Amino acid sequence: MSVNTASRTEVSGANPRDVKPTRLSLTDLLLLGLSPLRTRPMRAVLSALGISIGIATLVVVTGIPASSRAALMEEFAALGTNLLRAEAATGTNNEAASLPPDSVAMVERIGPADQVSAVANTHAVIRRSDRIPDSETSGLTVLASKLNLLDTLNGQVRTGTFLNETTSKFPTVVLGDIAATRLGITAPDAQVRINDTWFTVIGILAPLPLAPEVERSALVGWESAEDLGFDQRPTVLYLRAQETSIDDVRAVLPQTISPERPSQVRVSRPSDALTAKRLTENTFSALMLGLAGVALLVGGIGVANTMVISVLERKREIGLRRALGANRGQIRTQFLTESVVLCLLGGVAGVLLGLTGTAGYAFAHNWPAVIPIEMVLAGLGAAVVTGVVAGVYPAVRASRLTPTEALAAP
Repeated sequence: MSVNTASRTEVSGANPRDVKPTRLSLTDLLLLGLSPLRTRPMRAVLSALGISIGIATLVVVTGIPASSRAALMEEFAALGTNLLRAEAATGTNNEAASLPPDSVAMVERIGPADQVSAVANTHAVIRRSDRIPDSETSGLTVLASKLNLLDTLNGQVRTGTFLNETTSKFPTVVLGDIAATRLGITAPDAQVRINDTWFTVIGILAPLPLAPEVERSALVGWESAEDLGFDQRPTVLYLRAQETSIDDVRAVLPQTISPERPSQVRVSRPSDALTAKRLTENTFSALMLGLAGVALLVGGIGVANTMVISVLERKREIGLRRALGANRGQIRTQFLTESVVLCLLGGVAGVLLGLTGTAGYAFAHNWPAVIPIEMVLAGLGAAVVTGVVAGVYPAVRASRLTPTEALAAP
C-alpha cells in the first residue's frame, strides 16, 4: 500500500503536503447554493418563505405608513402648514393700525417666500339695501384684496368668478361664504350697497378654514377701493413659504414688514397642523423601525433553523464530499452560500409581495402609492446579511464533521 503510494508520488513528482485543494469557482458555488432547489424544491420554498415573509413585512410596514403619510401630508398641505399670517397690531391709543404701503413688495424679497398677498380693511359698511341703516353691518367687513389672494389661501370660488385685472377697477365685489349667507345672496349678479355706492356681486367663495375673517368679508379690488377712502395700506399679509424655512421666515417677517416698528406686527406661528405633521413623521419612523426589526429577526431565526436541520440531514453528503477531498473551508462555503441564496431568493419574493400588498392597500384607501426605494434596497441587503448570519453556525458545524463521523451517521 505504501509502495503504491510512494510510486504515485514519484510519478507525479509532487509532495502530498504541497498539494493545495482546488478552489471552488463562483459558478460552482452558485450551483451548490441552488442545489436545494433541484433536490428538495418544497423544502427550499418553505425555507425561503420564512425570509420572504420577513422582507415582505419590512416593505409593507414601510410602504403603507409612507403612503398613509403622503395622503396625510396632502391634507396638511391643504390646511396650510406653510402659511404665515402677519397683521398690524392696534396702536397704543387704540387707533386703527396698518402696515406700510410697500410691505407686500418688501416681503416678496424674502428668498423662501413663494406667494405673498394682502387685504386691507376699508372700514366701509356693506348693506343688502339702501333701506337698511348704516348701523346694521351684520358683522361683515369690506376688504380691499390683492388679485392673488385666492391662490395664496388655496381657496376656491363656489359660484361666479374672482377679481381680475379688469373687474378690480370697477365696483364689483366677491363675497365670502358667511357674508353671502348673512346678506341672503346665493348667486352672482346681485347688487349690494357699500357706503353710498352700488356694487355688483361677481362671485361667492367656498369656505376658507384657513382665513375665517375672509369668509365674513366682502372683497373689492385694490383700485376700486380708493373710492371708499382706502389709503393703500394693507392690514393683513398672507405668506406661503418653503416649509423647511418657515421658522426662519417667521423670525425675520416683522423686521421686513416694518423695520421701524417691528413690534407693531403680529405674525402667526406655524399652524398646529405643522406640529402634528412633525410628530406624525416621528411616530411613523419609530413604528417602521420596530416592526421591520421584529420581521427580520423572525425570518432570520427561521432560516437558521432550516439550515441546522439541513446539516443534520445531510451528514452523509458532507462525509462523502470530505472523503473525496473537500476541505473544511469548502464545506463552510457551500452551506453559507446555500443560506445566502435561499435568503436572497426569499428577499426578492418578499419585496415583490410587499410591493404588491402596499400598492393594493394604498389603492383601496385612495392613497398615493409610495414605495421607499431605499427600504427595498435595504430589504434585499437585509436578506443577504440575514443569510450570512443564519448560515454561519450551520456552516461551521458542518465543516467540523470528520468524514468517518459523517459517513457513520444513521
